[in-house]
Amino acid sequence: MHRNRLGKSSLVVSDICMGTMTFGNQCDEADAFRIMDMAYDAGVDFYDTAEMYPVPPDARYVGATEEIVGRWLKTRSRDSIILASKVAGPGHGWITPPLRGGKTGLDRHHIVRAVEGSLRRLDTDYIDLYQTHWPDPEFPYEETLAALDELVRSGKVRVLGCSNETSWGLTKSLWASDLHGLARFDTIQNNFSLNNRRFEDELAQVCRQEQVSLIPYSPLAGGVLTGKYNDGARPEGARFTFYLEGEQRQQKMAARFVNEKSLESTRRYQAIAAEAGMSVVTMATAWSKQHDFVASTIVGATSPGQMPDILAAADVTLSPDVLARIDRVSLDIRYPMG
Repeated sequence: MHRNRLGKSSLVVSDICMGTMTFGNQCDEADAFRIMDMAYDAGVDFYDTAEMYPVPPDARYVGATEEIVGRWLKTRSRDSIILASKVAGPGHGWITPPLRGGKTGLDRHHIVRAVEGSLRRLDTDYIDLYQTHWPDPEFPYEETLAALDELVRSGKVRVLGCSNETSWGLTKSLWASDLHGLARFDTIQNNFSLNNRRFEDELAQVCRQEQVSLIPYSPLAGGVLTGKYNDGARPEGARFTFYLEGEQRQQKMAARFVNEKSLESTRRYQAIAAEAGMSVVTMATAWSKQHDFVASTIVGATSPGQMPDILAAADVTLSPDVLARIDRVSLDIRYPMG
């Protein structure tokens, strides 16, 4: 397992990060423990969660993921784990987080309540990487960063990051940190996969110039790259099977991930992976890791049986020929997720 530094921080992590967002509804505690054990035994020392998990957001389950991760942490040395969590921002009409009466925000009040809740559920006295789950561009970045800076100074949090952020938002936040002498965002957690390469358009250059690390999520494009939605399939229990029958917001998200262009690109990537002698899961994860602005790729699983193909990517470096073939698909089918 290779390791990389997160931004300018002191944290060095495995280049595969174990995501946990399915733990507590799609994945029960016993399987979650087995998945985390498999990751740990393979050399993964970086684990990502959030106060709002598991997803889809549901008041019946909210917080369950952190509780499961917290109980698992007791089976390991806390110092051997780099633990990441997130505070939920305002929904902006797109989502209503089932937290704090649905009135979440990124001011000091919400940040303090959120981190205290996460520390309690995780049963730990510090979080290594604390992130804003999504931004609030209408609220002053310096006020959010001032509250987060207090957490760093108090020792409750070691390093800061953002998630689902834009080029403008990341740059604005870094400027605010420099101007006011506040702790900076050393990481950004955004969607990035073979089916969604938009991060390369602008944000990658911001990361390079400002020494911020991407820790991409959804390297399998929400599971689409596994091929399980090919030919109109709607597998039982799968996220987008549920979303396609859900509320309007969920249907729109599902249509972004599962559409004619994304399914065609998936079929082509599967063929490339087969000819290269690996699963498309392994290829997609290895491809994500093979970018200079990526520090660690967040993977996810709902069953232990999914882990071997994911972890196999730790030892894979894609050849120039395979990378060139992948790029040709991206040129033929531009922005399959819009």
